[in-house]
Amino acid sequence: MTTILEQGNISIHTENIFPIIKKWLYSDHEIFLRELVSNAIDAIQKLNMVSRSGEFSGEVGELEVVITIDKPNKTLSISDTGIGMTADEVKKYINQVAFSSAEEFVEKYKASGDQQIIGHFGLGFYSSFMVAKQVEIDTLSYKEGAQAVHWSCDGSTEFSISDSPRTTRGTTVKLTLQDEELEYLEPYRIRQLVKTYCDFLPFPIKLEVLAAEGEEMTAPEQINRQKAPWKESPSNLTKEDYLEFYRYLYPYQEDPLLWVHLNTDYPFVVNGILYFPKLKPDVDVSKGQIKLFCNQVFVSDNCEEVVPRFLLPLQGVIDSVDIPLNVSRSFLQNDRTVRRIADY
Repeated sequence: MTTILEQGNISIHTENIFPIIKKWLYSDHEIFLRELVSNAIDAIQKLNMVSRSGEFSGEVGELEVVITIDKPNKTLSISDTGIGMTADEVKKYINQVAFSSAEEFVEKYKASGDQQIIGHFGLGFYSSFMVAKQVEIDTLSYKEGAQAVHWSCDGSTEFSISDSPRTTRGTTVKLTLQDEELEYLEPYRIRQLVKTYCDFLPFPIKLEVLAAEGEEMTAPEQINRQKAPWKESPSNLTKEDYLEFYRYLYPYQEDPLLWVHLNTDYPFVVNGILYFPKLKPDVDVSKGQIKLFCNQVFVSDNCEEVVPRFLLPLQGVIDSVDIPLNVSRSFLQNDRTVRRIADY
C-alpha cells in the first residue's frame, strides 16, 4: 500500500500565467474581435432568456451590437444592448480568469432548452489584451436599481473598478490599441473580420466610424448578414434561397448540381447545408471547402475530421454545438463525438 506523504493544492501565480493567456492562447490576433462580438451576442441572448422567464419585465428595446472606430483616440469599442453586469458580476466574471458566465448561465436556464449561448471557457475577453494596451468596460445591469460600473486594466494583473456615468442597459468594451495593431481601426478590416467570423450571428452587428474634427458623422451601418439559412426549416426555404446562399459563399463558381439540408438533434445536434458542386479538373478536391461553425460562429474551413475523405469535394456549412473545440475555439478536439459525426 502506497503511503501518502503530503497533499495540497497547486498554486498558480497570475503574474506568470497572464502573459501566456494574452499572447499565446490564440493563434491569430484578429480572433479578439470574434470573441468580443460573441460575448456581446451572448449578453443579448441572456437578456432574451431572462425576459422570457419573467425575471425581466422592462422594455427590451433594440437588440444589437455596435462596433465603434475612433481613429483620433486609437480606440475600438464593442457595445451591446444585452443583459449588462453589476459590480459583483464584473468581479466574478471579469476578474476571475476562466470563470465562464456562459457556463453558469446555461446551467441555470438549461430547462428552457435554449442552447444559443456561445461562450464556455471564460477566456475570450482576455484576447483583447493581444491588441490593446488598455481595456475599459462600462456596463449597466438589467436588474432594477443596478448601478453602472466602470472597469479598467492596462494589461497587468491590476485593475480598477469605479462608478460609471452610463445610463443605458448593456455593456461597452473599449480597447485602446497598441501602435502595432492600428489596422483594426480601418473599417474594411472590421467588415472583413465580421464577415469571416460573425456574419450569421442572429442579431444586427453595426459599424460606426466616429468623424474626425471637421468631418460629417454617418449613421451606424449593419455589416453582418444575420440570417443563417441552415438554421431554418427546409420547408421554409425555396430553391432560389439555397442557390442564393451558395452564390454568397462561393461567388465565382457555377451553381451546384444539388444540395442536402442537414437537421438532426439526436444523437448529436448538427445543422447544415451541403452542396454537390460541378467539379472541374483543376480543382483540388483533397482540401475540404466545407465551413465549420459552432453556434453560428465560424471556426474553421478545415473539416477533414468531421467529413469523410470521399465527401471532401462537397461545399457548404456544418454547424454543431456538440463539436468539441480547444480553448481558443480555433481547432477541433479529436474525440468520440467528432468521429460519430463523421460516421453519421
